[in-house]
Amino acid sequence: MRTRDENKEQLVRQKALELIVNQGLEGFSMQKLAKAAAVSPATLYIYYKDKEDLITQIGIEIGKKFSSTILQNFDPTLPFAQGLRIQWRNRAKYAIENRLEAEFYQQMRSSSFREKVMGSFMDDFKTAMGQFVHNSVQRGELSPMPIEVFWSVAYAPLYNLIQFHNEGHSLAGKRFEFSEETMNQTFELVLKALKP
Repeated sequence: MRTRDENKEQLVRQKALELIVNQGLEGFSMQKLAKAAAVSPATLYIYYKDKEDLITQIGIEIGKKFSSTILQNFDPTLPFAQGLRIQWRNRAKYAIENRLEAEFYQQMRSSSFREKVMGSFMDDFKTAMGQFVHNSVQRGELSPMPIEVFWSVAYAPLYNLIQFHNEGHSLAGKRFEFSEETMNQTFELVLKALKP
């Protein structure tokens, strides 16, 4: 029986992320992964049962990391502006420092793996965020609105800034780099839009 090699396992994981992000789930195969990682296809099956198991395991690992990063120093009882600011900082830090993982996670959200992957870590996250929004509405710090509207106003602007940063330019083609100043300016506008 062949033994697990942690370095090789990390290499396989990294190459899987790169292939999935760059070629999509449809273009991903265990054969391509074995070639990219310079291992035999049999080696992959030491770590994963099959392609679905590999994608699911990586997705769950990244999802848990994403969720725990977002909830760092966050408490649902915080005042709305303070809690949202922590969320923005945590989300920006994760997305910029873990670009490949963040892009992989986005693919999982709109794939057939969504339920299997996200169901493994979303309960605590949903509970914390639900309490935060509820508390903020009860205190009159946040206008009541459907969750889809809240997310679109509260977080989409941040993710657009991160996308501009990742692409290296703005809509006008001007060089763009994510900064605390730009984040804070955008954040203040978002707060105004969400307050009653």
